[in-house]
Amino acid sequence: MFIDDGSRDNTLQAIKALANDHEYVRFISFSRNFGKEAALYAGLQASTGDLVSVMDVDLQDPPDLLPEMIETIMQSDIDCVGTRRSTRDGEPPIRSFFAKKFYQLINKISDTEMVDGARDFRLMTRQMVDAILELTEYNRFSKGLFSWVGFKTKYISFENRERVAGETSWSFWKLFNYSIDGIVNFSDAPLTIASFVGALSCIGSGLAILFIILRALLYGDPTAGWPSMVSIFLFIGGIQLLCLGIIGKYIGKIFLETKQRPVYIIRETEKINPKNYQSEK
Repeated sequence: MFIDDGSRDNTLQAIKALANDHEYVRFISFSRNFGKEAALYAGLQASTGDLVSVMDVDLQDPPDLLPEMIETIMQSDIDCVGTRRSTRDGEPPIRSFFAKKFYQLINKISDTEMVDGARDFRLMTRQMVDAILELTEYNRFSKGLFSWVGFKTKYISFENRERVAGETSWSFWKLFNYSIDGIVNFSDAPLTIASFVGALSCIGSGLAILFIILRALLYGDPTAGWPSMVSIFLFIGGIQLLCLGIIGKYIGKIFLETKQRPVYIIRETEKINPKNYQSEK
């Protein structure tokens, strides 16, 4: 099952050629680019097998691990065989640094543990896939969802591989936003921190104002306090804007959920039971 996420090159034509030559090849093509999470969700919805595997087509996820993954899940009492990178060789150092810090942070502030270096490439039982599909939220963060549903999981490590073709569209800014989505989706710690910082700023500003008043009364120099007062106002204003931004992020997520828009829209598909996927009515 190939998911064409609104590609603009000859990807869809190549997939159609494969589908014509091999009856076991299926595809779903989106009406536009809906993102990685939507594509992964569509693939899971269209799947029908007792075991389901997901992987990227850039071959950074080694397909030669599949036989080992199948053997592991068949011979063990587990529900999922995941993969994780043992190293980040070949990746920009700044990206590796922030990726590591993200996992350290999310595991401290969230009740859902996420494995550092874990990939979306995994093999799951039908029971686990059905559990994931019951999570119909619009704002999806699959790495967190895979962990949140639980089930017994074993990880296989592999060394990082280069893409076989093309360049990644995941810029640093996109990865940063994706990380923020993961934190917002699986932790309310930012709201708690915002409240705590707000309380501290109120206490600090109150003490500063008291200090300015006392200094004016004791030394008779009221004008000397104005620069400090302005600085305090600017500081408090910055804290308020930061807290509003954090609250706004959560409200924005709620707003998107209440719209109840489909996660993706299908433009073209082949040999798929319509009951197995979601489309816009």
